[in-house]
Amino acid sequence: MSPELQFLQSKWASLMSYGMTLDLLEDMLPIKTNIATIFHHTHRTAERLDSEISADRPCYVEGCPAQWEELPDPESPLVVGLDGGYIHARENKNRKAGWFEAIVGKSLQEDKPSARFGFVCQYDDKPKSILNTLLQKQGFQMNQEITFLSDGGNTVRDLQTLMSPQSEHLLDWFHITMKLTVMKQMAKGLSKNQDTPEPQVDRIKWTIWHGNVERALDCIDLLRDKIELKGGDKQSKAYKLWKWVDEFYGYISSNQSFIPNYGDRYRYGEIISTSFVESTVNEVISKRMVKKQQMRWTKKGAHRMIQVRIATLNQELRQSFCNWHPSMKENASENTLAIN
Repeated sequence: MSPELQFLQSKWASLMSYGMTLDLLEDMLPIKTNIATIFHHTHRTAERLDSEISADRPCYVEGCPAQWEELPDPESPLVVGLDGGYIHARENKNRKAGWFEAIVGKSLQEDKPSARFGFVCQYDDKPKSILNTLLQKQGFQMNQEITFLSDGGNTVRDLQTLMSPQSEHLLDWFHITMKLTVMKQMAKGLSKNQDTPEPQVDRIKWTIWHGNVERALDCIDLLRDKIELKGGDKQSKAYKLWKWVDEFYGYISSNQSFIPNYGDRYRYGEIISTSFVESTVNEVISKRMVKKQQMRWTKKGAHRMIQVRIATLNQELRQSFCNWHPSMKENASENTLAIN
């Protein structure tokens, strides 16, 4: 097996189904292969990519303030967004084992191409190292500013801690507005003879937008009490709205230290939402493993596919193969000279 062929198999299999990859290879090249071979070579590529990631460390902050001041001037600030996506699960012969979560992120930097990373929760044992490797590839240093945006979940929150002394951690505005939109729609569904809580929901949104968390919590608490007084059984619309408001109170309360003044940040052109990560979840996970796909995945298989797909999308897969197989780089140089 030549490294060039294994590269094509891994790259195309990360972008489309194994069956389509087989058809494309046989149409373009005078070879006969099978899906099992493509599957095996793709997973072997993923294993090699994964083996280059070092073991996790509790803390990635290195040096002291005096050493950070001696570093050269940093490049433009980094913005890292993190979010989760769900994949159809398979366990042994059980093809209806529910779903499992994968975490995907994207790093943005001015005048540089964006970069992605990802892993499967409860399978990968070095998620912080994966993130740190991405940052190092982008030339990150300890005196460089970096902003992390996430939905406030424990998994993504733990991932971004102790990565940098200049880091800023924010709760994503996109997820806040999603929850408030659901609350407002539920409020519209209450019977007309009840006092509608819609204005109260708008007030909550306004106070959070301006970073007044204490006032927002008071408004949420007031709305919760107002709905609770209506009574009703657990199947009623009022109770369901009360339940949602109660959970939202806990969500804002537990993340209040990560809520900035979104209005000020927006006016200064700073990112306040992980909407750019939503497209990354679709790009990395959904297009290959969820949408219009009948295949079910083990955590191991999904994690490996994510590693190869990300290397392809980040334009890093060919370089990895050239590092593993120096002859592949030499052959490419010879072909370029011959063409010229």
